[in-house]
Amino acid sequence: MLKMNVVAAKASTFNPSGAGTRQVDDPVKLSSDFFEIFSIPVAWQVERSHLDAMYRKLQQEFHPDRYASKGAVEKRLAVQTASLINQAYDTLKSPLKRAQYLLELKQIDASQESHITSDGAFLMEQIELREALSEAPDAADPFAALDGLRSGVESAYSQQQMDFQAEYQCDNYDDALNSVAKMQFSAKLLYEIEQLEADLEDQ
Repeated sequence: MLKMNVVAAKASTFNPSGAGTRQVDDPVKLSSDFFEIFSIPVAWQVERSHLDAMYRKLQQEFHPDRYASKGAVEKRLAVQTASLINQAYDTLKSPLKRAQYLLELKQIDASQESHITSDGAFLMEQIELREALSEAPDAADPFAALDGLRSGVESAYSQQQMDFQAEYQCDNYDDALNSVAKMQFSAKLLYEIEQLEADLEDQ
């Protein structure tokens, strides 16, 4: 996670209506806490409309082009600020990345490399799903096969998110970490389904 002093305004001074806009020359600090950047509580539930509105506001306010006439240090910090805002938004809008980040704030490494679920039945199911994915292009109707596969994975992904929310709110971080591990499988499989569908459409 980036931690830096940057030429930026605290997100708490902003609101989507535009009140509290600062002058470009005001040097203050932007928090490295992704939730604080967008003035939202540290929690699983995120109000997407507020997150999107704050992102657009901050993106406009700290676009590097606004600092084109400034010194080299201010230009560099403007680029770093824009990068931090983008990283924070990308993290909080994604269920998987948001869950991983929440655990990171609890000093728990939730990366795929550090933890894989030990749920044997779940892992067997993932093998079967991947076999179904590999066989989809040879189906009589590949797109129907992919739609059916996607529906099942999306349903499982939604349940895993609900499991994580309940576990996180109860401070049951071991189970929450296990749910994140399952979410990683589902998110990756959904991405691969989309990629395969795109490949088939190009043929």
